[in-house]
Amino acid sequence: MWYRCEGDVITLVLYVQPGAKRTEVIGLHGDALKIRLAAPPIEGRANEALLRFIAASFNVPLRNVELKQGALSRHKVVLVNSSTLEPESLLNSTSLFKMK
Repeated sequence: MWYRCEGDVITLVLYVQPGAKRTEVIGLHGDALKIRLAAPPIEGRANEALLRFIAASFNVPLRNVELKQGALSRHKVVLVNSSTLEPESLLNSTSLFKMK
């Protein structure tokens, strides 16, 4: 499973592809949710873009999103605090979560 909910915290397992044309949710990639990022993997730009995208997708402030594992990897674990949205909504409405 690509996510886990424990109280107010949602743990996401992500596979990230930086340097894409636009930022968007692609779908499942094994046991992870695949996200393409428009930002390059230089000087932390891709990680910053990922956290901003996740915050916008879950309708929470950026301070409620934390990169827990994978700062230098395509495989990442991200924590989202205090979101009222279900993680499944990322898969069901991928067209809603595209950013240029």
